[in-house]
Amino acid sequence: MNIYLRLLIITTLFLTPALAYSGEESKPSNCFPFHGETMRFAVGWEFVTAGSATMHFSNKGENGYRIDTEAHTNKFFDMFKKVRDTIVSEGVCINDQPQSTLFDLVQNERKYHAKKRTDFLWKENKVNYTHNEKMDSYDVPAGHLNVLDAFFLTRTLPVKKNEALKIPVFDSRKRYEIEVRLLKKETIRAPWGKLVECLVIEPKLKTAGIFSSAGTMKVWLTNDARRIPLKMTAKIKIGRIIARLTDYQAPGA
Repeated sequence: MNIYLRLLIITTLFLTPALAYSGEESKPSNCFPFHGETMRFAVGWEFVTAGSATMHFSNKGENGYRIDTEAHTNKFFDMFKKVRDTIVSEGVCINDQPQSTLFDLVQNERKYHAKKRTDFLWKENKVNYTHNEKMDSYDVPAGHLNVLDAFFLTRTLPVKKNEALKIPVFDSRKRYEIEVRLLKKETIRAPWGKLVECLVIEPKLKTAGIFSSAGTMKVWLTNDARRIPLKMTAKIKIGRIIARLTDYQAPGA
């Protein structure tokens, strides 16, 4: 998977307008307090912006949620490797806990094109994974999340030094636990101009994908109730990829 989706934690990764959900919206889901939140990130190397990404959180149906993400390269990097990728993540809140129901990835990366869809049939303790119309089924107990939902969950859970959070996920045909550790606290500048104390966390995945498998990934979350991701980094063979928050729309704004 390309470097942009490795950072999507989401990057998670992000200047274009947010992708809007056109379906019916209801009251905010009770396990993720992010209804209406939009984040935009610039993505690139230390001093070179290669592309951008946008993430938008909305509600869907009765006590459900949806996260729309778009990642793309800028005009200059389009000449080398044009990227136009989208992700749709959906889920429901069961007893105040998130349960993924869908992870739909469409990749358009120069000559590479793929559609990868993961349906979480949690009532049946199964997952259907479809890659370019070829489907396989897996035994996956209810409670497992996709990696994007797992990222949002880390924003709601308390993290402590020397104690790892463990989140069950199904990703890229594999079922395992993500480990998230708090490394330190650090003050960095937010896009609104103020210096903000952040929790620097390290998520570890066992598959190539949103949280990166090319090396160590770190995420800077504001040390407050919102836990906004201000910065994300991932080591790769040619240096370090960085996603920096450029614009933030708060839930309900």
